[in-house]
Amino acid sequence: MATHASSFSSLRAYLLAVSQTPSRFARRGFSVSTSYEEMSRVRARSGTSMRKTLRWFDLVGFGIGGMVGAGVFITTGTATHNFAGPAVVLSFAIAGFCALLSAFCYTEFAVDMPVAGGAFSYLRVTFGEFAAFLTGANLVMDYVMSNAAVARGFTSYVGTTIGVSPEKWRIIIPSFPKGFNQIDMVAVAVVLLITIVICYSTRESSVVNMILTALHILFIAFVIVIGFWKGSWKNFTQPANPENPSGFFPHGAAGVFNGAAAVYLSYIGYDAVSTMAEEVKEPVKDIPIGVSGSVIIVTVLYCLMAASMCMLLPYDMINPEAPFSAAFKSDGWGWVSRVIGVGASFGILTSLIVAMLGQARYMCVIGRSNMVPAWFAKVHPKTSTPVNASAFLGIFTAAIALFTDLDVLLNLVSIGTLFVFYMVANAVVYRRYVAAGTTNPWPTVSFLLSFSFTSIVFTLIWKIVPTGVAKAAMLIACGVFAVAILEFFHFTVPQARKPEFWGVPLMPWIPAMSIFLNLFLLGSLDGKSYIRFGVFSAVTVLFYVLYSVHASFDAEGDGSLDQNVESKERVDQSFKV
Repeated sequence: MATHASSFSSLRAYLLAVSQTPSRFARRGFSVSTSYEEMSRVRARSGTSMRKTLRWFDLVGFGIGGMVGAGVFITTGTATHNFAGPAVVLSFAIAGFCALLSAFCYTEFAVDMPVAGGAFSYLRVTFGEFAAFLTGANLVMDYVMSNAAVARGFTSYVGTTIGVSPEKWRIIIPSFPKGFNQIDMVAVAVVLLITIVICYSTRESSVVNMILTALHILFIAFVIVIGFWKGSWKNFTQPANPENPSGFFPHGAAGVFNGAAAVYLSYIGYDAVSTMAEEVKEPVKDIPIGVSGSVIIVTVLYCLMAASMCMLLPYDMINPEAPFSAAFKSDGWGWVSRVIGVGASFGILTSLIVAMLGQARYMCVIGRSNMVPAWFAKVHPKTSTPVNASAFLGIFTAAIALFTDLDVLLNLVSIGTLFVFYMVANAVVYRRYVAAGTTNPWPTVSFLLSFSFTSIVFTLIWKIVPTGVAKAAMLIACGVFAVAILEFFHFTVPQARKPEFWGVPLMPWIPAMSIFLNLFLLGSLDGKSYIRFGVFSAVTVLFYVLYSVHASFDAEGDGSLDQNVESKERVDQSFKV
């Protein structure tokens, strides 16, 4: 394709490009790539390749480190006291099952297409450039916001552990608005130190993560053992106040599922493992073990932690804010709360390492696509890491962690990640049943839309309609209708592709269950989360139409990007059609 002038070469050229935005969006917004393209020409835009140094145990370590942060020490109390009671053990099991379903969807893509782009690349090869950028940009921002929040949490946990108030480590600026007036230099130092580590080497980052994760698991095992030793089985069925509901299921099935929604966010983190796929030695073997294995191990740990806590205290005496620390203090073992603080501090560091590795690789691959400046795509020839993306996002994260309060940040995270999980589940169904240029996509699209709509209706009924016979009847009707849609699609639409190496089993049931559960969990988030998602999505769309679509159009004109999907499908070696 002939080379043409850049849309950004002059103000006149840019204004002309902006005037052509509708036609350029129509051409580029829904353009898709292929596995072959992502692993060859797109990956080559980084210059140096990322070094393949990781094995399955590295991925398991990254998965555990990314998930088992400080969050579980908080979400367990809220879910137990407010929702599930002792049945919070089942809430963790259900949430772990939901996470495993999403992990299966990620694994099919990661094995077929072992690149660093994670969900961004998966959506780009199915739903096109615009959908990939919208979800990828939201995910990067969620990473940055949550990492800043977690870094500030490190200051709080370390301060509590050594008996020094975190406020003494922070500089108060009265002229700044509340929530932004506490300068946290410790959080900044932690973020910058981890940034240096992940810039230096992925292999060394894995070693550091493995050491910290091992120490963290030792502390968790200690808490579990002490809880079972000091606790009593009667606390599983008897509340402290006889007037409160009793039994293992004090609030019934609804309480268990509401508890699952509350603790599910403790599992977020395994998706970052998929961004390491480009650096894995044997993707076909290592990725399924690494992703699924880490989710299963974390689920077992969480269930044991919840059980030990419920043995220590009746559910109605558990402190929602600091359940484990308060439980041990009430039993005369206050020193254990400091041990918990040390363990949580290690967990914070591991979750930061994994999340910052993930956010840098997302930004690197978005740079390869030309939707952000290609500077972000560069991989350093000596370290074989995306240094530019790592350093930029590390400094950005540190700047936010410097002054933004933890509570402010926590209201801004999670929804983007759940939305991406939902999109990846849709994408794996679409990719199995639709082959560009040869398959009619509308039966699959119609199924995905109708199934999502039914799931949303089910979620609204669950949240809004008062408990009673009418609610149960409506929920059953929705469930039956969803199963009917699924079965009709399963028997009438043949798969267009068969995975060559590893595929989601029981297609399309498992992705459909993931779609439903992620929509159900999205319904549990507060209004502020949706406001943030809407505002940042609007900013993302604006950036795309003002910059990304024109940079992408220029790359296509220069021959860097290919619009001919059908020809690329024929050379895509990742699936057997």
